[in-house]
Formats: sequence, structure tokens, C-alpha cells
Amino acid sequence: MAAFEYEAVDGAGRAVKGVMEGDAGRRVRDLLREKGLVPIRVASIQKERVGRRPFRWQGGLKGGELALLTRQFATLVRAGLPIEEGLQALTEQNESARTRKILAAVRTQVREGRSLAHALGDFPGSFPPLYRHLVEAGEQSGKLPVVLERLADYTEQRQALTQKVWVAFLYPALVAVVAMAIVGGLLVYVVPRIAQVFVESGARLPWATRALIAISRAARAGGILWPAGLLAVPAAGRMVLRRRARRAAWQGLLLRAPLLGRLIRGLNAARLASTLGILTSSGVPLLMALDTALQVVTNLPMQMAVEEARRRVREGGSLGRSLGRSKLFPPLVIHMIGSGEASGSLDAMLARAAEAQTRELEAFVSALTALIEPVLILVTGGMVLFIVLAILLPVFDMNQLVR
Repeated sequence: MAAFEYEAVDGAGRAVKGVMEGDAGRRVRDLLREKGLVPIRVASIQKERVGRRPFRWQGGLKGGELALLTRQFATLVRAGLPIEEGLQALTEQNESARTRKILAAVRTQVREGRSLAHALGDFPGSFPPLYRHLVEAGEQSGKLPVVLERLADYTEQRQALTQKVWVAFLYPALVAVVAMAIVGGLLVYVVPRIAQVFVESGARLPWATRALIAISRAARAGGILWPAGLLAVPAAGRMVLRRRARRAAWQGLLLRAPLLGRLIRGLNAARLASTLGILTSSGVPLLMALDTALQVVTNLPMQMAVEEARRRVREGGSLGRSLGRSKLFPPLVIHMIGSGEASGSLDAMLARAAEAQTRELEAFVSALTALIEPVLILVTGGMVLFIVLAILLPVFDMNQLVR
């Protein structure tokens, strides 16, 4: 049987949409007519049709959606419901039409005898490799409820960490945008009118006033080219960094930046430790876990360091020493991994390292945003003060001349 998406009209003329399983489209139409519905459109839900675009981790299903869905599914499976019934319950409860389509297609594959992990593999944009590997490990070990609960914890923690980072930098970004808008408005609309009075007076202007007038004329001459140029910079950057070598060089420079580098290292180290911890504790071999963990490390130099560590581990080397050779990962994480390897409790130490790194990252982000906010206020105040002084200085000179 396959899953079909349908649109129909009931006896009152109201549109009805939904998902139904059937052997063929004709059979689905017959079932709809038996329910008193007039079918308008019946289309098969195919993996190419739903999962065609190469989404990122929060692509097909957003991070919050995936975390909530995983938690609900883990609860249903832990309660003893078969996988098929759990998927059916999630399909009926979910309000998102796209999510219902995906769940219905996965349920159809499971009913046909495929494993849950293989069924999820039809939608890589919604269920990333880490997710599928953990589900496969749970099915093979017979501990799917336990693995799903761990996966739910992981998705929720990662979503919470991502939201904290974004929210922490949202306020400074808004302050910077408002400050730029205020200063731009002063330069384009206010300063030219006042500058015209000074120029017509013929008085000798202070250097600050002359500099302000020059900046104002440049801003007005640029016109729409200034915002267009600001928008073009990211696009040009993406074009330049399209090659892997250039992107690696640029991201290497970011790692060496005083504050930003620490943030990038901490975020990627927390992701790596958390991913490896949940994979190894679920029975996934370390080499396979490293293959999957590569995809959560977004910084290319750090990703290449993990690739080199994987090669050394395959040759019999230690994971902690192999990662430590790159000098890119926080020493705390390296030492905890080494301690876990020596004591035979690598999975537990990876989880502790991820937790410690996450706490440190949250504290660092809070301190950084607390520092950025007053700096932005001071910079904005300094620019406004310069504009005010540049305007008032000629006024003071004119008053002295009158006296």
C-alpha cells in the first residue's frame, strides 16, 4: 500500500484535505466516495516529491518540530504501542500538512515490512543521518524506546542551545540596526539642511563640521547604492567562499579571532561530544559514530581535524590524543575524552564533556552579550555626539562673532 494526499468536497460543499492509504489512486477515490466525499485530487506521496530539496538539520522538519515529534513518538513507543500505531497517532495529531504527509509515507513503508530507519531514509531533509543511525541502532539492539528517549533529549537540548545563542545576539543586532538607521537618517536628511546654512554664511567651519558635511554628501551621493552594497557583500562572500579551500582558510581565520573563535570552538566541540556520546551509548561503533559526527561540525578546519582523528583511530590510535593534535578543540573536552578511553567509560565521559561545554558556552555567550550591549550604546552615543558637536561648533563661533 502507498500513502496518498487527497483533496475532496463533502456534502455541504466544504473542502476537505488529508492523507489516506490505498493500493492505488483509484482505490483511494472509491474509499472517499464511500465516505460521502467527492474527490478532486488524489496524488501519491513519493520520497522524491516530499524530500527533494537537500534540507539542513532543521530543513524539512524544523528543529522544534523534530524535537517535539521525537518526544511524542518516544512516549508512545515506551507506552507499548507498535511503531505503526505510533506513527498513525502522530499523523492524526499533527496540525502541519507537510509533517502529516511525511509521517504517512513513513508509516506506509513500515507497513510494507521496511525498518523504521530505512523508511526515515526516504526523507533525509527531515531526518538527518544521526537521527537515522540512532534509530537503526535501537532497532537492532531491541532498545528502540530507550534510544528514542535519548534522541528526544538530544534534539531538545540542541534546539535549546541554538535558540539561546540566537536570542542572546538578537538584541545587540537590533540595537546595531536601529543605530545605523538613526545615524543614516541624520546624515541624509538633517545634516544637509543645516550644512546649507553654514555654507551660505561663508564662515570658516571647524574640521569636525567639514568632515560631517563630507560624510553627509557621500551618503547622499551613494543613495540606494549603500544599502544595495551592504546586501551584495554577503552574496559576494558566498561566491568567493564557494571553493572548499577558500572556505577553510576563512573559517580558520575566524577560529583565531579572540572572542568569535572561542564561541565557534565551544559550539562545535559541544555538538561533537554530544553526538559521539549518544551514538556510542546506543551501541554504534566509534568509527561509524565519527562518520556521523562529522556532519554536525560546521567549521571546516575542525571538521578536517575530526577526519584526521578518525583515520588515526582506524589505525589503532586514541581518540583523545588524535583530536588533541589539532589544538582546535577545548582542552577540557580532550582531557575528558582521554579519561573516558582510559577508564572504559567513553560514552559517559562524552556526555559529561558535552554538558560541561554547553554550560561553559552558555555562560560565555551571556557574558559576551552583556559586554556587547554597552559597547554598542557607547558607539552609537559617540556617533550622535560627534554629529551634534559638529553642528553646534559653528553656531558657537557665529555667536562669538556677533558679540
